[in-house]
Amino acid sequence: MDRSRETADFLRSRRAGLTPDEAGLPEDGRTRRVPGLRRDEVARLAGVSTEYYTRLEQGRAGNPSPEVLEALARALHLDESEREHLTDLLARPATPARRGPASPQRVRPGLHLMLQTLSHVPAFVLGRRTDVLASNHLAREVLTDFDALPAPRRNLARYYLLDPLARDRVGDWERIAAETVAMLRLEAGRHPHDRQLADLVGELTLKSPEFTTWWNDHRVLRRTHGAKTYHHPLVGELHFSYESFQAPGDSEQTLCVYNVEPASDTAQALQLLTSWTTAAEAPSVQAPNSP
Repeated sequence: MDRSRETADFLRSRRAGLTPDEAGLPEDGRTRRVPGLRRDEVARLAGVSTEYYTRLEQGRAGNPSPEVLEALARALHLDESEREHLTDLLARPATPARRGPASPQRVRPGLHLMLQTLSHVPAFVLGRRTDVLASNHLAREVLTDFDALPAPRRNLARYYLLDPLARDRVGDWERIAAETVAMLRLEAGRHPHDRQLADLVGELTLKSPEFTTWWNDHRVLRRTHGAKTYHHPLVGELHFSYESFQAPGDSEQTLCVYNVEPASDTAQALQLLTSWTTAAEAPSVQAPNSP
């Protein structure tokens, strides 16, 4: 990823989406040829010169101070994820390009054990690029059986955007898929030289009709919590309140847990699903041969 171009596109998209009224600027009577704020208006709001802001937007201003980044974030009304992305683009050194394939991420045995302990709700571990590193039985039943896929194909974004069954299985599919693209965009700012991420973006660009539009929005998101609905062919509609936690000792692994209200219809449906699928997976026991 070209970091200078990414910086320019991100800042332009953010100022284009902010009206003078939202920014608290009075009307100046000048005709606006483009939507949103002009460069000089962003510069004035951030307390920097128009020339300096222009260099920032073009990726030619070096490493701005934390004070300048905070002023820009306030001027553009950036949320927490957008502030993080701006810092990745302008202040943090880019992760050096790796030669050859990146080493695979490993999930600690203790984290694997936690997934199995959470047997009453779906839970899984996401790594870089939304790779699904590990999942419990209910996660594989409610979403898809990631363990049945080749390891390089176990990826949440690829599932949401390229698996035709996902559109029927995932409630509010468009919102969930767009949010997942925003997660990838945030990661691309942090790891601009990740070849596997670039390959994934290229595959999604070619195969998903919606991906390019969402990618070019430059929306960024770090998922923390929220609500999701899934439509399961055996037990019907399932409602979850999900929570995401950074794994201790590894900032690039995220534990995702789909919680349910106790004694709710979803909780009862998951119990039923567990009993059915566990019975189906149990090996058959043959009676011993008669003497």
